[in-house]
Amino acid sequence: MDISLHTPITKETVRKLKAGDTVRITGIIYTARDAAHKRMLENKDKGFPIDIKDCTIYFAGPSPAKPGEPVGAIGPTTSYRMDKYSPEMIKYGETVMIGKGKRSAEVVEAMKKYGCVYIGAVGGAGALLASHVEECRTVAYEDLGAEAIYELKVKDFPGIVVIDSYGENLYETEPEKYRKD
Repeated sequence: MDISLHTPITKETVRKLKAGDTVRITGIIYTARDAAHKRMLENKDKGFPIDIKDCTIYFAGPSPAKPGEPVGAIGPTTSYRMDKYSPEMIKYGETVMIGKGKRSAEVVEAMKKYGCVYIGAVGGAGALLASHVEECRTVAYEDLGAEAIYELKVKDFPGIVVIDSYGENLYETEPEKYRKD
């Protein structure tokens, strides 16, 4: 059974999610990769270009849209590239990160301290994930191209809670279940 989430996703909601939960997100999410994260934090004294409180950031950069489509393929970027920025973003209020791959101990500690989850999106399924995007618009750093910040209006965007706000981490717990001695 999927858990339906509607943005903005509060810390209270995040604390109810457990590693292994499958989710479907509806509402506004933002894309940001490492260049956008770096720029946001370098300029944080001037304010963020998006409302960070209770926001969902998808580590992705959309490919160009085909005629009549809101976005092209939009698969997840490898998340460890954001690890040096994520603890501070979480501190400022980010509650959901979407990406692929393992996260550092520092990121997991920030998730536990401030209340944030990491949702895994399936790599290689960018066209399928794009089918859940109803609208896409650039909101900041247009000069960064695919690494700009995009606002996506999504419906039933699928994912799996890989690391919950208590530090339960499927990348650590699940491989043991399949290890052959």
